[in-house]
Amino acid sequence: MAAQFTAQGGIPITPALAMELRQLVFGTSAIPMRAEWTQTPFLFGSPKDEYAYGLRSQRNATRGLLSVVQGFVLKNLLFGRKTTRAAALADPLSPTVDMQRDALVSALIEILRIIADKGKVVVVLPSPDECFVDHSALYFHDGVTEKLYLFTLNHSDELEFFIKRNYKVFTAEDSPGTLLFLYSAVLTRTMGRVRSDLDSTKTVPLTMTNNEEGSLMIVTLLLTGRATPYIHNGVINVGDESSYAVPQYGVLSRCVIGLLLWENEAGQNSLVVRQPGSRLKTPNYPIWITLCAGHYGVMFNRNADLLRNYHAESRFDLYYYSCSGREIIFSIDNRSYNDQALGMLERQMSSTESTSLSGKPKDDIGKEEVKEELAVNTPLQKLIHTKWEEAQVRFQAQPSTLSYLFSTQQ
Repeated sequence: MAAQFTAQGGIPITPALAMELRQLVFGTSAIPMRAEWTQTPFLFGSPKDEYAYGLRSQRNATRGLLSVVQGFVLKNLLFGRKTTRAAALADPLSPTVDMQRDALVSALIEILRIIADKGKVVVVLPSPDECFVDHSALYFHDGVTEKLYLFTLNHSDELEFFIKRNYKVFTAEDSPGTLLFLYSAVLTRTMGRVRSDLDSTKTVPLTMTNNEEGSLMIVTLLLTGRATPYIHNGVINVGDESSYAVPQYGVLSRCVIGLLLWENEAGQNSLVVRQPGSRLKTPNYPIWITLCAGHYGVMFNRNADLLRNYHAESRFDLYYYSCSGREIIFSIDNRSYNDQALGMLERQMSSTESTSLSGKPKDDIGKEEVKEELAVNTPLQKLIHTKWEEAQVRFQAQPSTLSYLFSTQQ
């Protein structure tokens, strides 16, 4: 294997680089990272299973990364160029094994190209039988980092050939596929730039978060090419009378796929109080990575022109997928606020008549209506309203499914 990696241009990792990489990504090299990073591959369900388009994993710290890759997988399944007649005729949400493979390869390549920004791409692969870093008090072996080979590739055909050739390394059961891809993203961006992205005024690791499903900085690195904790548009200078203004670099251009975020009240005490700007809320394709009440998922529509056509956006269906293997379909009625206001006025005018029929006081009826609205005001609806503020949302799902998706047990 060593000869094969060397023949492909691989360079063994150095002890200094291994230590620096672990410290930047996980905060320390003296103890290993959480075990799921070394055991979570990119894994689809069987093509015969329901939701065969979806990557699967247990709820753990890799969910944010997996959700971004899932978003790009959907982009390629729904809107990518179909190279075979069979793929053109197949339902993109019921892919074959070949379609799954092609979509995942295209997703990994596209993300690395966004990060590289026409520069070189660095991809890492582990040797099964070599170790380049000694175990010590400063470096605790994790079984992956100390065995890495680094490959520097052109972002064009060379990268595509390499990913296809080593596809199984990222997808074999219990492989560290997600960790290898995270390291590749960081080294492609370069560690100096990632450190600067994270905010030079603070010393924080890339994975720092209170969220069990992963850091938002990993998500922004894969979506935008920069590991920024700031998701507003452009650059904001922050300072006061006693200090110089410090620039906070947010999202600098419109993204290929987007991000929607809703945090509960406890989330306001997180690292950064945030709400995505329009460059994330209105991406090039109708696909959004979602972070909702601490849970990552992907929301998408099958019409590529949804965000370019006012009439299409008036009323449409959205899919929500979680890497737990659950899908929800819901309808968005985004017609004008005036129509909704008129309907509310008509209901208020008729409430006097309904009081005499029901035998209940007018105030009691109002309380029942409010109670009903609160009962269906789920975290996912609040998330949707951050993008379509006046939309009416109708779920094609049982309440138990919604509760499961946003529980702490999934």
